[in-house]
Amino acid sequence: MSKTSATTALPTTLGQLRNSEFTPERVSRSVKDELRDNLIVRLREIASGGSRAGEPLFPGIVGYDDTVVPQVVNAILSRHNFILLGLRGQAKSRLLRALTTLLDPQVPYVAGSELRDNPYAPLSKFSRDLIAEKGDDTPIAWMDPQSRYVEKLATPDVTVADLIGDVDPIKAARSGHQLGSELTIHYGLLPRANRGIFAINELPDLAGKIQVALFNIMQEGDVQIKGYPVRLELDVAIVFSANPEDYTARGKIVTPLKDRIGSEIRTHYPESVDEAITITEQEAWTARSYAPSENAITSIEIPHYVRQIVEQIAFVAREEKKVDKRSGVSQRLPISTMELVVSNAERRALIHGESLVVPRVGDIFAALPGITGKIELEYEGEMRGSDNVIRELIRQSVATVFDGYFASTNTQQIEQWFNLGGAVELNDKQPSADVLEALKQIQGLFDKLTPLHVNARSRPEIAVSAAEFLLEGMTAHKRISRSEARTFTAGEKKKRTDDAAAYAEKLRQREQEREDNVHNRTRRGFN
Repeated sequence: MSKTSATTALPTTLGQLRNSEFTPERVSRSVKDELRDNLIVRLREIASGGSRAGEPLFPGIVGYDDTVVPQVVNAILSRHNFILLGLRGQAKSRLLRALTTLLDPQVPYVAGSELRDNPYAPLSKFSRDLIAEKGDDTPIAWMDPQSRYVEKLATPDVTVADLIGDVDPIKAARSGHQLGSELTIHYGLLPRANRGIFAINELPDLAGKIQVALFNIMQEGDVQIKGYPVRLELDVAIVFSANPEDYTARGKIVTPLKDRIGSEIRTHYPESVDEAITITEQEAWTARSYAPSENAITSIEIPHYVRQIVEQIAFVAREEKKVDKRSGVSQRLPISTMELVVSNAERRALIHGESLVVPRVGDIFAALPGITGKIELEYEGEMRGSDNVIRELIRQSVATVFDGYFASTNTQQIEQWFNLGGAVELNDKQPSADVLEALKQIQGLFDKLTPLHVNARSRPEIAVSAAEFLLEGMTAHKRISRSEARTFTAGEKKKRTDDAAAYAEKLRQREQEREDNVHNRTRRGFN
């Protein structure tokens, strides 16, 4: 990618521009050629192990290196307009915005031009007249990559005037021009994106006639505004995003427009929990700071198993038949959930004056508000209730992650402690040090935490979190039970056995009483 000198040294007039490194050949490249040339330079740097070899091609995009990114690269090398098709929360908009990293750092245009005209080949009448009047003294302004990216969220109420433009009667009245003059047009978003990237999100939501106007200007470069034919040879790279047509009931892409889109690229959700964790670490607000004080929080430590459970919820939900698969389960679900998990742990630490914040599995249940709005349920799920469905998703996620750590761990000693009447309460009412002392009463509990590299001598916040994970995993596998108040007790099987024994004892007592009564009546008969 070409480099320029400092912004202050950039040419400010057309004459200075002609005598600079910004030659007509360089400035007059189309946007698609510019993207292609800079992409080729970047790929060569990566291949040769240059200074940018370790940098991702598109910063902030995780999990697409072997799937989506190669297809986007092919589309750019082919100079295609392209569309990203995928469910919500698949980083479609972020990927489109990352295209600006392939644009030149600085590009000149005629100052004051609504169409950001190329000084060497002006498109609008305004720029042509200005250059004819001032010549080499024509003022030049500069665009950076961010200002060359224009994005529009498609909605059914978008009009041709919004995208293309409309005649402005006030401008005509003030300037004294006829309404048919090009100088009376107030240009829309697409012409104002000239010499840049124009992105439309949720394309199927655009009305059919707007899509027709769009592909007409894409292909033929002309459009009619209020009945006046206007030819705009725009230089724009147009990209789109949308949910797959089969998955949306709101609208569709008209066939002629779809035919003019060069590449159709499918996005997807993270394919592994590790990729999902990386995305959430990147996006979730968990690095928090505090004003200094005697009992201030000094650090936040999120156990890896908590991160895994949070991500596993989304993976389980995407396969759950009670969840609407057409809507999808956004990656925003674990991001919001993780922020709420940390906040609940933070609240507990603030209440008890603890300096270390360590989230627990119980904090995930407190993060239900971050999950309910991100999942759309099928009829069966609606009948069961969203809270019940989500709690079951969490239970399944805990069980899956638990098996990854404790699949070969013998927990019979812990189960026996509960079967003998033991109970322990794990909630936010007590400080971690007090909860730790209660947990130490469970025989063999901390001996089983070796896979987590935790023992009874670990810091209370860390030890309690690890112990709760073990107990929650045992609960998920129905080895022990837990109440809504987060009190862990004997498993349902033990309870059923005790209830059956009590019922049998009650029946035996009734039978004995009946026999005694019969015996007493018999004795009275002989008297």
